[in-house]
Formats: sequence, C-alpha cells, structure tokens
Amino acid sequence: MLYNIIYLYLQCVFHGIRFKVNKDWVSGIDALLFLYTSPIYLYNKFPTFASIILISKETRITKIMSIKVRLIIMNFLQFAVWGAYLTSMGSYLVSVGLAGHIGMFYAMQGIVSMFMPALIGIVADRWIPAQRMLALCHLLGAIFMIATGYYGMGASNNTDFTTLFSLYAISVAFYMPTLALSNSVAYNALDNAGLDTIKAFPPIRIFGTIGFICSMLAVDALGYQSSYTQFFVSGAIGLFLAIYAITLPRCPVSKQVEKKSLVEAFGLKAFTLFKNRKMAIFFIFSMLLGVSLQITNGFANPFITSFKAIPEYASSFGANHANALISISQCSETLCILLIPFFLKKFGIKRVMLIAMFAWFFRFGLFGIGNPGSGVWMFILSMIVYGVAFDFFNISGSLFVDKETDKSIRSSAQGLFMLMTNGLGATIGTLGAQFVVDHYTHSTEFEGHFYTVGDWSTVWYVFAVYALLVGFLFALIFKYRHQQEALK
Repeated sequence: MLYNIIYLYLQCVFHGIRFKVNKDWVSGIDALLFLYTSPIYLYNKFPTFASIILISKETRITKIMSIKVRLIIMNFLQFAVWGAYLTSMGSYLVSVGLAGHIGMFYAMQGIVSMFMPALIGIVADRWIPAQRMLALCHLLGAIFMIATGYYGMGASNNTDFTTLFSLYAISVAFYMPTLALSNSVAYNALDNAGLDTIKAFPPIRIFGTIGFICSMLAVDALGYQSSYTQFFVSGAIGLFLAIYAITLPRCPVSKQVEKKSLVEAFGLKAFTLFKNRKMAIFFIFSMLLGVSLQITNGFANPFITSFKAIPEYASSFGANHANALISISQCSETLCILLIPFFLKKFGIKRVMLIAMFAWFFRFGLFGIGNPGSGVWMFILSMIVYGVAFDFFNISGSLFVDKETDKSIRSSAQGLFMLMTNGLGATIGTLGAQFVVDHYTHSTEFEGHFYTVGDWSTVWYVFAVYALLVGFLFALIFKYRHQQEALK
C-alpha cells in the first residue's frame, strides 16, 4: 500500500497527470495530504518516504533559485554594458573635439533599432538558439566596442569622426538586438522552470537597472567620464557576458516555421493600425514624445560637466561627478515602476500619459534653472522627475496598445510602439537636439580640457516648451475614456 501511495503522489506532483482513485484509497490520500503538511510527523512515521518528498521539493526550489540567480546575473551584465558609456559618451566626444556629432552617435541607436532586432530575431527563431545568438551578438558588439576604445586611445585629440563613428555604429548594431534576445532567454528559462513570467520576471529585470547604475558609478569613480576607457569597460563586460550567455538554458528553434513575407516578418502589418484614427493619433504622439527620450542621455553629462569651465563651480561635486548625479534618474526609474499600478487605477491611461508628458517639461526646465552649486537640488529634482517622465508613458502606452489591438497583431503593434518612440522619435530628437545645442553653445578650452559652454539655459527651455506643447496638444486631440475594469 505504501508503494502505491508513493507512486500516486509523485506522479501527481512532478508530472501533473490526472488520476482516479477508488474508495479504498480515500483514507490513504487524506492521510498523505496531511502528512505533506507535517514534515516532522512524516519523517517519524515514514523516514524513507519523507526523504524522497523533501529532497525532491528541495531540489525543485534549488533549481528555481539557480535559474533566477543566473538570469539576474545576465540582466545585470546586459545593462552594465550599456551603462558604461551611454550617459558619459557625450563628454568624451566633447573632449576630442566632436561635440557637434553627439546627436549622430546617439541617433545611431534609434536607427539600428528600426531593423536589427527584427533581423536577429528571425535568425534566433529559425536557426540559432536565442542564448547562442545573444552570446554571438555580445561577442561582436564587444569586439567593435573595444576597437572603438583602441582607436580613441591611439588617435587622442586627432580623432576622426568617420572612423570612430563607424566602429561604434557596428558595435551598437549588434548590441541593440540583445535587449530583446535577453528577454526571450529569460522568458524561456522561467517557462521551463514552471514559473509565471509576469510575476517572476520584473524582480529579475530590476537588476538590469542596478547593473546600469553600478556601471555608471564605476566609470564616474574611476575618472573615465571624458575618456575612451569607458569603451574598454563596456567591451570587457560584453566579452564576459558573451561567454556567460553560452551557459544559459537552451532556447528552442522552430524547424518548421510558417513562411512569411518580409512585411509580416518585420511586423509591418501593424502599420494598418494607422487606418484607425485613435491609434494613428496615439502613434504620432508616441513619436513626438519619443523625441525627448534620448536628449538627456546625450547632452546632460556635457552640460553638467561644462560647469567645470566656470571657476565658481569648477570644484563642485556635481560638476566633477555628473554620472553620479545622473544615476539618480535610474534609481527613480526603478522606484517609479512601483507607482504605476496605483496611478493607472486612480487616473487611467490617458492621464498617466499626460503626467509623463508634463514631467518632461519639469525635467528640462529644472536643468535650465539649476546649477551644480547652490542650485544642485534642482538637478536632483530633475533626476527624480525623470522616473515619472520615462516610465509612465512607456508602460501606460504599452498597456494602451495591448488593450486596443487584436491578438493577431498585438506583438507587431508593440514593436510599432517601440519603433515610433525609441526608434523614429528618439532619432529625430537627438538630431534635432544637436541643432539646438549647436545654435546656443560652442566648444572652448579651459585648463587643457574642452567643454561645451554657452547659453545652456535657453537650450533646456526650448526642450521644455516643446514637451509642454506636446502635452497640451495630446490632451486636446487624443480622446480616450478611462475604463476601470480594463486595468484590473
């Protein structure tokens, strides 16, 4: 009888197979359920059986924890690669006389995001498992990022834009697809472990932001903000992640994939949503807001660092540690994610989007008023506001797309949303911002270092007015009624 119970229980727990019992077994099953909740009693009565159950349960828990830890490490490294240079590269470009090309460097991320993730995604779906594709992309990205640093080291102040930009562009082209690939690897591993990805993934993803912050602070603390060495740091982390990614759980590839046209493969079918007036307005405003997304990534560090050319602020903490200040933005981003469910439930999707748009107004406006001395609190407040500006629109916008599109094109619609914001919008934004910055500022040498100085306040006020205008137009034109039940 004991062996029958053991067999029945193990089949139920580990394989989820439905079973039938007769009346003679009812008392045995009741006893088994009771014993499962009383490990000490179980061990005293049936030590062998207890060992099987407890060891099996402990093994599953250990396996789950192992998967989570491995994915945490992956996410930490994934964004540490990016954080090593994303917010400080602008200061390096200023230091080598390429201040007028900052916009192009940051626009490149948006340009490659329009097609590279789709191309790499097709390869990962059909031929190369996602974890190996992740490793390959990081390997190639790291090689070219290190080559970027090596060229910068050799060229010093005689850096040629074409050479530096070409090496950087190839590196970024291989890095941007890894943002989606790392998610695919994580989802697959969590699914195989029997975990709910919706609940299990967000806490893991937070470590990506932590990795980004740690990388930023390391570059700041080591004094690499205006140096080519930041590219070496990024490349070294990328090489390590390339090796690590090979060890991650295997992702399946589909040998018999339904043949699709290029339009379907690239998710371009979602563009039919522009026939719907409400969706067309939403995507257009997504692009208009996307203009703001990369402006501070590209120009905040050169702006704050430029105060070193002003004797009054030259020795201030903020002017010398711009990355440390900017890292508050990423901390705020992490914390603001926790506020989104409350705001969505309280105010609805449209109002949350509006809060994000007006938050960009304060983000830019506070930069225009503040300074790294007595006005450093305005910089800090601007960093805190960034979390609301960035998270509230990206997440509420994604939720809007999910609620308003058909299941058959939902994934493509999400891709279109990202294309309009982080692709087209961010590209236009950084190139447009470069024009504004060039108009009101100029490069100057101070104590052997180059800085971008001038009327920075007007620059930030221009961006603030733009964000305010987009917010007012969105409030007037976009019609969407809050549906409480849709957000539960």
